[in-house]
Amino acid sequence: MSEPRLGVAILTMGNRPGEVAALLESVAKQDVPPTRVVVVGNGSPLPEMPEHVTAVELDENLGVSGGRNVAWQRLRAFGDVDVVIDLDDDGLLVDPDVFRTVRDLYADDPRLGIVSFRIADETGETQRRHVPRLRAGDPMRGGEVTTFLGGGHALSVPMLDRIGGWPDEFFFTHEETDLAWRALDAGWKVLYVPELLLQHPRTSPARHAVYHRMTARNRVWLARRHLPLPLVPVYLGTWTLLTLARTRALDGLRAWAGGFLEGVRTPCGTRRPMRWRTVWRMTRLGRPPVI
Repeated sequence: MSEPRLGVAILTMGNRPGEVAALLESVAKQDVPPTRVVVVGNGSPLPEMPEHVTAVELDENLGVSGGRNVAWQRLRAFGDVDVVIDLDDDGLLVDPDVFRTVRDLYADDPRLGIVSFRIADETGETQRRHVPRLRAGDPMRGGEVTTFLGGGHALSVPMLDRIGGWPDEFFFTHEETDLAWRALDAGWKVLYVPELLLQHPRTSPARHAVYHRMTARNRVWLARRHLPLPLVPVYLGTWTLLTLARTRALDGLRAWAGGFLEGVRTPCGTRRPMRWRTVWRMTRLGRPPVI
C-alpha cells in the first residue's frame, strides 16, 4: 500500500494513568504522526485524554482479545486507517522513527500482515519469552516468524478484514498465536523487526492469577481450532511435558490441569484446520506447529 495511514490502539484497565500519559507523549513525538489514536478503558473509566485521542470506556472487562477488537474496529470505522499499532499501556516508544519504519515496511510489501516489535526493559534487556522464535539467544535477529508479541505490534487492516480480528473467547494468553496462525494460513507474512523498540518493565506473565488456567485452556483451544488432527496430540503432548518440567508450584499445576480440562470440554469456536502447506511453511520458518 502507498503511504499507509497509521492508527494507534492502547488498552488499559485504568490503573496506570501516569504510564498511559507517558506513552501518549512518546506517540506524539513520532516523526510520522498517526492518523488516529484510540484508548480503550477495559471495564474502567478513563482520565481526561488529549483532544486528539478518542476515548472508549467499556462497561465490563472484555479481556485483551475483546478490548483490542473494540479498538481496531473503532479505528476501522473512521475509514482513514490502514495499519493498527497496538501498544501496551505501560510501554514507551524510545525512538522517534518507529512509526516511520512501520509505514515504510507496509508500503514496500502488500503481503505484510503483522509486524512484531522488540520488547526490552529499562536496561535494554529482552526476556527470552519476548523473542518470537525458538532460538532466542539473539533478540536482535529479525526476519519472518510464526507468532508475535502482544505488547507492541502492527496489524494490516486489510488482513484483519480478511481473517477476522482477535479471538474473543481467549480473553488473555495465546491470542497472538491464534491470530498469527490464521494470518499465515491466509498467505500473509509475520515479521519480527527488532529495530522497532517498545520499552516495557520487566514482568512475569504468572503475575496474573488466571495465568496457568488460561494458558492451558487456550493452548487446547488453539489445537482444536487450527491444527490438522494428527498434530493435535503431538502439540498438546509436547506442551504438557514442557509445563511439567517448568512449573514448580503445585498450585500452578493444579490450575493448569483445570484449564486443560476446561479446554477439552468447552466450545472453542469454529474449527478451521490450517493447510498442510502452512504447516510446512511454519516448519521452514523454524517453528512447526507442534511446539
